[in-house]
Amino acid sequence: MPDSTPELRLQQLQIVLPASSPPAGNYLAAVRTGDLLFLSGKAPGAVDGVVPRGKLGREYTAEDGYRFALAAALSLLAAIRAELGSLDAVQGFVELQGALNTTADFEAHARVLDGASDLIAAVFGPAGGHARSVTGVASLRDNVPLTLRAVVAIKRDTLAG
Repeated sequence: MPDSTPELRLQQLQIVLPASSPPAGNYLAAVRTGDLLFLSGKAPGAVDGVVPRGKLGREYTAEDGYRFALAAALSLLAAIRAELGSLDAVQGFVELQGALNTTADFEAHARVLDGASDLIAAVFGPAGGHARSVTGVASLRDNVPLTLRAVVAIKRDTLAG
């Protein structure tokens, strides 16, 4: 799929993005400044029909976390599409950050966030390469197992939109 666009890759991978969810508080889902789009945190939606609640390392394994990170990344992509009109307007991913709701002894942070990074690479190809950081925290809103936030660069020819 080297010559295909992100939107075509979604189709080829048979991925349907969820509807973009509204912010959980008094903030914006995304903010554009110059050629950058800053995306607010997204938690995973339903995975196998259930919205996950709980800690990685207690209720959930690293493999569960991988699937949750992938689901949260789908929500990030939906927010990008809602803001820009198409994933094809993305020049590239700049940064991905994850906050994981974990037990004190959980150590598979990088493996969990690979769920999001692997999806981004599959959809955006080389433009999906990004800087990344992940942190384990004692709690997250609504006891979600993780949240993701991102920064993407917007193609210059789409900035007027």
